[in-house]
Amino acid sequence: MKTEKATFAGGCFWCMVKPFDSLDGIEAVVSGYTGGDLPNPTYEQVCTNLTGHREAVEITFQPDIYPYEKLLDVYWSQIDPTDPGGQFFDRGDSYKTAIYVHSEQQRLAAEQSKQQLQQSGKFDKPIATEILEAKPFYPAETYHQDYYQKNPAHYNRYATGSGRKSFIQTHWGDES
Repeated sequence: MKTEKATFAGGCFWCMVKPFDSLDGIEAVVSGYTGGDLPNPTYEQVCTNLTGHREAVEITFQPDIYPYEKLLDVYWSQIDPTDPGGQFFDRGDSYKTAIYVHSEQQRLAAEQSKQQLQQSGKFDKPIATEILEAKPFYPAETYHQDYYQKNPAHYNRYATGSGRKSFIQTHWGDES
């Protein structure tokens, strides 16, 4: 079956895996780094905010089963798209949101989705999430992969303590 890649930066990549991981048609969700120019960056290098990379997830999916447009809906419901400086208590360039597109079709879908969200009235500030060309994606270190499964207690404390969980509930409710 045909597969495609989708790449989303949504702040801490730990919190961006779980929402996509169990959806039909999703073959893999990998935490990693993209957007910068340094090959094979480490977590420590990315955290300096000097490499140009953002924490992101790369999703391998079957578009005939789970279309890209539906992935965009899931993505928007996991972030604060109006925050230009990071996500929740994670601040800096490495935590900024972005949709990295792999084709012109993805670009058009992302732009349309962003415009619809802006016009929806759900937020009273402009949508700050950028739509950018996909760049090389580097998987994060092994201990970052599937973090929500390996360390559920810490993951849940982080999702709650960072403010992400309450933001999602307040703005998206049962939709997320």
